[in-house]
Amino acid sequence: MTSKRTLLCVIAGGLIAASLNVGAQRTEKVAHIGILCSVRCDGAAYDALRDGLRSAGWSEGRNLQIEYRAAGGQPDLLPALAQQVVRLKPDLIVAVASQPSLAAKDATSTIPIVFVAVADPVRVGLVASLARPGGNITGVTSVVPGGFMAKSLELLKQAVPKATRIAALVNPTNESSRMLFPLEVPPAARQLGIQVRVLEVRAAEGIEDAIDTAIQEKADALWIVGDPIFHTPWQRVPDLAARAKLPSMYLLREQVTAGGLMSYGPDIVELFRRAAVYADKILKGAKPADLSVEQPTKFQLVINLKTAKALGITIPQSLLLRADDVIQ
Repeated sequence: MTSKRTLLCVIAGGLIAASLNVGAQRTEKVAHIGILCSVRCDGAAYDALRDGLRSAGWSEGRNLQIEYRAAGGQPDLLPALAQQVVRLKPDLIVAVASQPSLAAKDATSTIPIVFVAVADPVRVGLVASLARPGGNITGVTSVVPGGFMAKSLELLKQAVPKATRIAALVNPTNESSRMLFPLEVPPAARQLGIQVRVLEVRAAEGIEDAIDTAIQEKADALWIVGDPIFHTPWQRVPDLAARAKLPSMYLLREQVTAGGLMSYGPDIVELFRRAAVYADKILKGAKPADLSVEQPTKFQLVINLKTAKALGITIPQSLLLRADDVIQ
């Protein structure tokens, strides 16, 4: 009789525990994240962001819901899209690049914002300082200001020593580029003995016309100053540059893998992975104002020898030895 009672107690206890566990699962808090981007919110970098969140315990369909808003390469749409995201009342907004980050900042002063791939968040007005961001914003930068653009120009000149006229494709709506370019590039160009012709491109539809202008003005090389409209899809600008028979410098290695000549810049996938760490901390209670802005610690020089051969360019051995990756 005692054994039967014991068995019944065990069974009843198990049922109660199971019921409590189911109840706990049902009441688990679901975090809401809004993602705001300039062109499309997809690709390996966004996969890295989701993987980083998953590793921290945030899984879509269980305790995480993500809403995406993409401007399709039309920056004028970003303020309205940012307002849409704010109206969803997310726990956190992830903003990619300068324009979406500024739009998110203008849309809310209370919802936490994590930016990623912003060149100089202090100069563009996102944060008070890197060490003490203040307000509701923090994140991960794409470059270290104070010579990065000059270094990119120098590397392009080393790869194409005969180049004296370089056409720079710049998106003037990108606050980071608009502010850093005039500071860093003219002195570097004078020192290198080259002319840099700025070709403004405000939307993806203008890229081909800009490259046609570079051809007409007899540019010796292209310099693609980092911006999402030039990166999405990866192969668009490298294909146009190849058709124009112009050597080209990029910010991200993915465009060199897609056929560009060379790149110098951060690991974009790693930047998004680091942004996931910030998002996790904030979702668990940290305040953006207390989280210092992170800068990349390493920049990759990547060279595509197959493209160099197709263009009839011989990359100096000294530059190849400095490269982090050489694509044969």
